[in-house]
Amino acid sequence: MSTPRVGLAELARVFLKIGAMSYGGPAIMGIMQHELQEKRGWVDKKQFVDGLALVNMLPGPGATQLGIFIGHAKAGVAGGIVAGVCFILPAFCIMLALAGAYAAWGAVPAMRDAFYGIGPVMLGIFAVAVYRLGRNAIKDRAQIAIGVATVLALVLSPVGLIVALMLAGCVGIALYDTRGHALVGMGVLGVGWLVTSALAGTVTLPVAATSSAPTGSLTDVGLFFFKVGAFTFGGGLSMIAFIEAQVVGHLAWLSPQEFVDGLALGQVTPGPILMVAAFVGFKLHGAVGAAVAAMAIFLPSFIMMLIVLPLLRRAGDLAWLKAFMRGVAPAVIGALVVALVQMAPHAAPDWFTWVVFAGTVALLLRTKTGVLTLLVGGGMLGLIARRTALAGVIALVGAWVSTAPPVQAGRAPTLSGEIVMPGSEPAYIIPPQYLATHH
Repeated sequence: MSTPRVGLAELARVFLKIGAMSYGGPAIMGIMQHELQEKRGWVDKKQFVDGLALVNMLPGPGATQLGIFIGHAKAGVAGGIVAGVCFILPAFCIMLALAGAYAAWGAVPAMRDAFYGIGPVMLGIFAVAVYRLGRNAIKDRAQIAIGVATVLALVLSPVGLIVALMLAGCVGIALYDTRGHALVGMGVLGVGWLVTSALAGTVTLPVAATSSAPTGSLTDVGLFFFKVGAFTFGGGLSMIAFIEAQVVGHLAWLSPQEFVDGLALGQVTPGPILMVAAFVGFKLHGAVGAAVAAMAIFLPSFIMMLIVLPLLRRAGDLAWLKAFMRGVAPAVIGALVVALVQMAPHAAPDWFTWVVFAGTVALLLRTKTGVLTLLVGGGMLGLIARRTALAGVIALVGAWVSTAPPVQAGRAPTLSGEIVMPGSEPAYIIPPQYLATHH
């Protein structure tokens, strides 16, 4: 199926829109799937899944890399640069404004209230994207088995995402090409894993060496975030964990509370969650520091993608590579399912947000409601639910649900997020966020 030609101006317009309205880490990829593959047909489903597979095997922020992948597919190197920059730019501008407001007045509760309704909408968009991509990516029983095995490996074993995807690719080569190529792939995977582990282990060494200068020069900030973007695997959340350990624990650039506040601002800022790097840079060196930190953490993604993509395009007709991607595709779907399940308790913490989630899924599957309309509606519902009498209704229904007879086995989470053993009483039944806002 041919895809429409797209100019740089159109790429810029669409990715600015996506960057300004997308929340939720992996859920941003759901927005891209709906807006770029489903609605505009810029890439077909196979291309989109191939892009997901690629970005999941590289260090750095996956959503940004996926934007570069799609931009490169439509307009070459210039398209990749325009798409990536325009996806990042709205988040940077908003974070810069929020960081300035935070320095002057502190956090803005209204944005957190809106995000209460936006979260389940993003979860619904992501769920529908996984469903639609899965229907196209998984075509036979062998691929079903690969997808299920990936889910089990990620949930029940210490195997990381990159290793799981590479193993799935080798299984794909064995099933759809030749076993000899699969054995070679396994050997390359083993060597690559050892080299990657060694490289990743070196990242903390230069960081620790600078801990004697906790204030951090502008050069230190740039070098640190470039290393994070170049060597940290696992997507935005794992990169956030590494940043927190270094800037709070080793470097002492921020206090724990300052980092938590910056992360909260990152959560209410659209676009990549790694824009928290701009908050760190702002705290140290103002607007210039924010710009340096943001550019440094995303620059490795541009370099890697713009080097790798032309090579992949030239190798696209190789039989073993096609077989590899046939194995990786269902594994990517399995990884997305795991991410969806892990996101669910945070994006939809109570019965009201699950109603919003279900409504979002129904509207996307049965109507042509736009994503922007859904996000605005979710934000309004969040404000209404947290700032009107509806908050009391949500709390009362939640309290009634939490006082129902406990299950007979396992553990049951309360609305407060605590884990309560069956037969025991929770410390409280009304979520603390309601008490803090509506006492």
